[in-house]
Amino acid sequence: MIKKLLDDLLDYHIMEKSFTAHSNVLKFRSSYFRRELENIQPNENNIKIIIKSSISAQILIYIYGGIVELKNCETRFIYDLMLAADEFELEELSNKLETLLIETKGSWLRTHFSFIYHSIFNRHDDFKKLKNFYNDIVVKYPKLIFDADDFTSLEESALVSLLKRNDLQIEEVQIWDYVIKWGIAQTSTLPTNLDDWTKENFLILKTTLQQCLPHIRYFHLSNIEVVDKIEPYRKILDKQLWKDINQHLLIPERPVKSTILPPRSVLVPELPPRAEKPREPFSSIISDEHAAEISTWIDRETTAYTLANIPYKFELILRGTRDGFAPQTFWNMCHGHASTVVLVKVKGTDEIVGGYNPLVCDKNTRGEWMETKDSFIFSLKNGNIQNSILSRVKNLRVAVFYSSKIDQIKWGSYFGDFWMHSEKSNFTLDDLCCCRGGFDYYEKPIRSSSGCFSIINYEVFKIVRKTI
Repeated sequence: MIKKLLDDLLDYHIMEKSFTAHSNVLKFRSSYFRRELENIQPNENNIKIIIKSSISAQILIYIYGGIVELKNCETRFIYDLMLAADEFELEELSNKLETLLIETKGSWLRTHFSFIYHSIFNRHDDFKKLKNFYNDIVVKYPKLIFDADDFTSLEESALVSLLKRNDLQIEEVQIWDYVIKWGIAQTSTLPTNLDDWTKENFLILKTTLQQCLPHIRYFHLSNIEVVDKIEPYRKILDKQLWKDINQHLLIPERPVKSTILPPRSVLVPELPPRAEKPREPFSSIISDEHAAEISTWIDRETTAYTLANIPYKFELILRGTRDGFAPQTFWNMCHGHASTVVLVKVKGTDEIVGGYNPLVCDKNTRGEWMETKDSFIFSLKNGNIQNSILSRVKNLRVAVFYSSKIDQIKWGSYFGDFWMHSEKSNFTLDDLCCCRGGFDYYEKPIRSSSGCFSIINYEVFKIVRKTI
């Protein structure tokens, strides 16, 4: 029987002399060899016969004792042998080969990334160490998979394993886009135009993505992202989940029935960058020059601070494009912070307006005016705006207004002549933010127009004096 097996091995070896071909003997003829091997009892004589035969017979040698030094073999042969051992359900051997590849052949595994990644995820319950090895790479460099031409042919198990990772380095809204793209690609019958989709079409997509949808971090998406990206596909979500998403946007402190997954974390690069990266700007609205100007106003200095001697750090508390534009979010995230600056980018213009509040923000009032002599509102030089405008509080008793809890779903930051307001609980969706003069609360108007406006972004910073 052994002679017959070896004859077959030799015949194949003569046809194609390559390590790939050797392992393919098992891959393409595994059912035959497995059936025959079940009737062979390994012993010293059998192994000696095999050793004297073809190089191709190394496969059987490894199966019957691993007496050849694997590290000296070509890496592809070790990989193919691992697959063959797995086919024969030789779990111990397969695990040893898998560990050997990870510990000693890491460079080769990275070079052949796409080929191996797709092949191991075709085997759903096998090669868990290799899958983790590759997913550790993908979470840091997700474009390797998500922007690849063959992304939509990715195995479902591979996609789900990535969605489960808290350290996947993609914006959550982009992850949603990729999941939808993958799901649609699995069914060729879905209409190209979403407006033409029927109830059955959405049901098909929901069924296709049933393993993926539970791993999206819905409750960490902004209002705009939910409206623009999730809402068009709301029919593939469970009704309770869609209800909870909307409730969380309006009343984030109220508990929901759905599970809220943690936000994805940011990884620290293992290797230092080759070239020093430029410092990321502290704000998406203002520059360091603006920070110096605001710091000068806070300290009531007559000589403006330079970039070299700004005495304050601007610590970000809230950013609309990151945390959402619901008024309630302002109160929840700013509560308890003192010495805060609100910065607003007006929609459709170059204007940047804002205000400084030296008092502690308190969301638990019944709705009352707060008294201070140190608050001010302003507009900043920017684009077509040639000069900054500073307007200090004039009527100290109505410097800042803290809304009651019932009004916090509509009203955000409120200085006497400058406020943020939205009837839709989203500052970007209506034109109800306003800077007005003539109320005698602050010294002068900070906008040439007294009309209300919408915004495209806003930020709140805590102003902290630097330590020497």
